[in-house]
Amino acid sequence: MTAPVDETLLRAVVPTVIGVLGRRGADFAAAEDAVQEALVEAVRVWPAGPPRDPQGWLVTVAWRKFLDATRAETSRRRREERVDAEPAPGPGQEADDSLRLYFLCAHPSLTPASAVALTLRAVGGLTTRQIAQAYLVREATMAQRISRAKRTVSGVRFDRPGDIATVLRVLYLVFNEGYSGDVDLAAEAIRLTRQLAAVSDHPEVAGLLALMLLHHARRPARTRPDGSLVPLAEQDRGAWDTALIAEGVEVLQAALARDRLGEFQAQAAIAALHADARTAEETDWVQVVEWYDELVRVTGSPIARLNRAVAVGEADGARAGLAALDPALPRYTAVAAYLHEKDGDVATAARLYAEAARSAPNLPEREHLTRQAARLNALLGGRATGSAGGR
Repeated sequence: MTAPVDETLLRAVVPTVIGVLGRRGADFAAAEDAVQEALVEAVRVWPAGPPRDPQGWLVTVAWRKFLDATRAETSRRRREERVDAEPAPGPGQEADDSLRLYFLCAHPSLTPASAVALTLRAVGGLTTRQIAQAYLVREATMAQRISRAKRTVSGVRFDRPGDIATVLRVLYLVFNEGYSGDVDLAAEAIRLTRQLAAVSDHPEVAGLLALMLLHHARRPARTRPDGSLVPLAEQDRGAWDTALIAEGVEVLQAALARDRLGEFQAQAAIAALHADARTAEETDWVQVVEWYDELVRVTGSPIARLNRAVAVGEADGARAGLAALDPALPRYTAVAAYLHEKDGDVATAARLYAEAARSAPNLPEREHLTRQAARLNALLGGRATGSAGGR
């Protein structure tokens, strides 16, 4: 009987294996290709007899794959001379390798889409097919995107630290893709952020991990069986994952104790306040507003300003929220609809929900806003019928 391959273990050692090949002289693109081939070989042969040292096995096989490829190139003689002086395997510089790889894959010269794809392949160890399925594109299209990204960073040197903020934004992009195909990208983003936290002493890395954990804890209650969105106030809080919430709060508290506040820590603090409330009505909206004040101060983000207006509406009343709402903000119409309904102006709310639905950025949001408009229009129709009957 053969045991299934632990794909999570395989993917976890990918950065270290790429780093070892890089120190032996392989450039990034060649090393990453060789490691991908080694992963395919591992999936094929490990079920019959898994190695005692999976990382060492992958280093050995990937290095052989690299040599096979380089011998076929015109620079064969120069490469083989370098092979003759191959260093002993020795211990890997795992922390440095992982950090370098994160920074490389989130290089500022890459587009966000390319950075995400390269991170998932080189750091996450996913196959091109898996990434293509997750993003609902053809495998050939994703392969071209990854190849262009690797060419872009092929000459990048690591003589200075990379930008951790860029790395975190790439990981957050992965997390927000959620789930499609046979890869749960939200879970994969959490895994990669845990890995980064293990090798990086930075409070914002912990802040992002806490934010992901707290958001992921609400995932079972976020959608209905038909795929439609469930607003936070209507979610079944009994379905939230309390273990993830507890872990997220613990990670966040340790980060905040460092007294180096960043945007992900502030967002996580807001998520923690929502997670702490047993019902939507028990939410500490005054504290939520205070944290949004911090988030706006740190980032100036239009989305943070929009959400702050919602929080003000909950803490101080709908009219205060409308007064804090800037018409120039994104999703202004949808938030204005909610606040007008909260203030009792059902007709204006119905009109604004319908208007917001027409410009919604995705289908689930459009359907949600359309249902809200239909609900209020039905309520208005019922009122009109009742008034006519009264006469």
